[in-house]
Amino acid sequence: MSLTRPADGDFLPYAAGYINLVPADADPREVLRAQPAEIHAVFADLSEEQAEKAYAPGKWSLKEMLLHQIDSERVFAYRAMRFARNDGQNLPGFEQDDYVAHSGANARSIVSLLAEYDATRAATVALFDSFTEEQLDRRGTANGGPATVRALLYIVPGHERHHLNIIRERYLPIL
Repeated sequence: MSLTRPADGDFLPYAAGYINLVPADADPREVLRAQPAEIHAVFADLSEEQAEKAYAPGKWSLKEMLLHQIDSERVFAYRAMRFARNDGQNLPGFEQDDYVAHSGANARSIVSLLAEYDATRAATVALFDSFTEEQLDRRGTANGGPATVRALLYIVPGHERHHLNIIRERYLPIL
């Protein structure tokens, strides 16, 4: 099935930054399938100590950023599943900084974080692959604003691309 991009009004304005990071000619499901190789490549040659380093005071470590990716992907996929099932309840947002502060990411190994990332991504891909065109166009309310399943399908890989860009621009140069 060929996918069309979500339209304005199908997502909160902040999400446009993520959606626009998915190339216009790309199938976001294929982007989801390709991204794990990029994530694994980032962490392949890092020591545990390097992965616990932040690029500036008060910023997340690479381990914290990876667990943030996992947490965010779970939240976005959960929203997509609820909306695809025609759930009309307003879903709450989440405070990412609180999640990271209580994640324990830096106490975990890179291997365990990557295993959790892979499991989460496999579940996300399976979920998005299951949706029909009609389900992709279903909408709900999350974090006080609109979202369609289609928008969430673009937000997940776009959010990850955003963080991969930060890793390349701010983290890797200091390691």
